[in-house]
Amino acid sequence: MPSSTEEGGAVPPQNRGSWSTFLRSIASFSGDLSSLTAPPFILSSTSLTEYSSYWAEHPSLLVAPASEPDPAKRALLVLKWFLSTLRQQYCSRNEKLGSEKKPLNPFLGELFLGKWEDASGTTHLVSEQVSHHPPVTAYCIWNDKHGVRLQGYNAQKASFSRTIHVKQIGHALLHLNKYKEDFLITLPSLHIEGLIYGSPFVELNKSTYIQSSSGYTARVDYAGKGWVSGKKNSFNAVLYPDGHEKDLLYTIEGQWSDSFVIKDTKTKKVVDTYTAKSHPTTPLTVAPIEDQDPLESRRAWSRVAAAIQKGDMDTTGAEKSQIEHDQRELRKKEQQEGREWERRYFSRVQTDSVVDALAPKIGEKSEPEKTGGIWRWDEGKYQALKSNTGKAKSSHTTGNQSTTINDKGESSSATAANQMDGASDGPPKPKAENESTNGLPNYAQNKYSSTSDVIPSDGIITTTEKNGIVAGKTSEPEQEVEEIPYKGPSSTING
Repeated sequence: MPSSTEEGGAVPPQNRGSWSTFLRSIASFSGDLSSLTAPPFILSSTSLTEYSSYWAEHPSLLVAPASEPDPAKRALLVLKWFLSTLRQQYCSRNEKLGSEKKPLNPFLGELFLGKWEDASGTTHLVSEQVSHHPPVTAYCIWNDKHGVRLQGYNAQKASFSRTIHVKQIGHALLHLNKYKEDFLITLPSLHIEGLIYGSPFVELNKSTYIQSSSGYTARVDYAGKGWVSGKKNSFNAVLYPDGHEKDLLYTIEGQWSDSFVIKDTKTKKVVDTYTAKSHPTTPLTVAPIEDQDPLESRRAWSRVAAAIQKGDMDTTGAEKSQIEHDQRELRKKEQQEGREWERRYFSRVQTDSVVDALAPKIGEKSEPEKTGGIWRWDEGKYQALKSNTGKAKSSHTTGNQSTTINDKGESSSATAANQMDGASDGPPKPKAENESTNGLPNYAQNKYSSTSDVIPSDGIITTTEKNGIVAGKTSEPEQEVEEIPYKGPSSTING
């Protein structure tokens, strides 16, 4: 029996043939590797839109800079928070699933909505697939209690040279209301280690920069284990005043997947340490699948995810193909009508003054031609959605039922069990574009027209069972796919 250090040694015996074929196809492929079909045993049942949640699984670290009056120390706290996110973003899936998996490739308009609740207050998440060609995910994460907002967008470009290399395109912007301060965050490049053995994991390379509007620059340099020496997931980071790279204020070194030490360069003393395993993540709460909008990831991909978990690749392929077909038909219809899909929470902008001011200091620039534009959170859209959601319904509660009157004067009822408690303070979930009154995309009406829609008082579109079909388990919009790690169908993600 092959060992884990031999080619394909970590691959189940019955899958070694397909793994070898996959490796050969990668090595001979020209173009973007994201279009390649991966062997079933390395597919994930989680959509890439969920990855935005990795930014804020430690809300207390995200909001900590808002309470620090000293700008240099604020910059250090932002750097510490950023480093704490790397384990979740690039290592947690490997730990949970045994190896890195290929995520579901989101369809245009796909949403992932949730919130964290802890001592830091409520931290909200909105993630939306704003482009499919090229694939781009935009996100906004905010905490009103501390006046902190993180937004950004990213795309990936994969290539092969001895292994898979991924260049991340895009950036993140952290804003602190109290200090009217911004931080521009660049994204690390990465490559896949362990590929030949069938046990892939992520290793970061090159550098990340964090540039503050108050005059401080942080640089993170990544280094892998190497052939001879070194530790896996190693890095070194420095913080210095703009333009004075030799006048270091703080240094940080360690492993982003494990622990690191922060030192004051003037005193040479350790001022802080961080150990990932001693900082459990805060669970992210999302609506139950049956209460989600038809465009939300877990509802849209529920059949695909279930088939992947069962190892039923025939059903996986059939369900994915249906979503892809429906999306192609929707794109054709939009093209015929001379319009494009309306993004629900984000808008394309021509330029961004914050990026224009900060990016040149670290030698960066936007690449809108590679991401379908510059994508920004649209507060106007968000507020309009909240307003329209309120106007579209007038709810009257009697006993355990909620009677809803929609904007056409039609009424319907749903049991209290179908209401999502505490959702009123989160992102509104109104009827999406191309969606009929039963909450499903127009192109899916013939397939799912036996469901009746209810808009409960929290504004989340749900459906009641009729003729043996439950929407939320039968409704699947959308498009081309691919795959990485599943956090489960429950309403809570455990770190």
